[in-house]
Amino acid sequence: MALTDSEAERLRPNLRDLGGHVTGNGAVVRRGLVYRSGQLSRMSRDDVEQIASLGLKNVFDLRTDEEVRARPDELPPGVSYHALDVLAEKALDPAQFLAVLLQPEMANAELGDGKVEAVLAQIYREFVFLPSAKQAYGEMFASLGKPDQLPALFHCTAGKDRTGWAAAALLALLGVPRETVMADFLRSNDHVIPVYQKEIDAFVAAGGQRSILLALLGVKPEYLDASFDEVEQRHGTIESYFADALGIDAAEQESMRELYLGE
Repeated sequence: MALTDSEAERLRPNLRDLGGHVTGNGAVVRRGLVYRSGQLSRMSRDDVEQIASLGLKNVFDLRTDEEVRARPDELPPGVSYHALDVLAEKALDPAQFLAVLLQPEMANAELGDGKVEAVLAQIYREFVFLPSAKQAYGEMFASLGKPDQLPALFHCTAGKDRTGWAAAALLALLGVPRETVMADFLRSNDHVIPVYQKEIDAFVAAGGQRSILLALLGVKPEYLDASFDEVEQRHGTIESYFADALGIDAAEQESMRELYLGE
């Protein structure tokens, strides 16, 4: 069962079908095959029932072990769960940002004036070259290339960074134009930031810079640009990235295009 965008947004913030995008040669990414989302924890009964209606075979959790322990996924019966810690080799857990944000003055000093954007851009580069990231994304995409493993869903915490790069990489491999990939990436701002509006207002009222939370809780073009730039520097093309870093060879890439693309 494929969800319309409005149905998905009512279900869980930032849950989206990756289908519907048009490639440069006019093919359309098929709906109902792969979904992106934020964490699937603290689910209501309606949430679980609607997730079950997707008929998922696999869920790929890209969060750290600490994030998973704090808020484990709540999945319908019969769905295979895969924990794939993209940032296993990263010294800073994304959740550690939140501790700084409890102290607005410290946050202003450590993350203000463009510092948080620089940190996040570097993390997006690490999505491309960290061994743990290559292992996690490689395992996930290998499964996503097999028809009998679909439908599937991948997610992190907010569904915007680790998930954002995974979605962007897949769409780019399928031939979706970069400007469309970027527009899809930036849609996370519409879904995630409103969820945290009270926290943002409280942070600002306590003296914190609003721009810090908008940069941290949302996404910016320069984040995704950093990932693509890293791909180009290290591999030249998205196809070479999939082959050399993720172990998805040219034949498997073509099979993915045949699987995901229609008229």
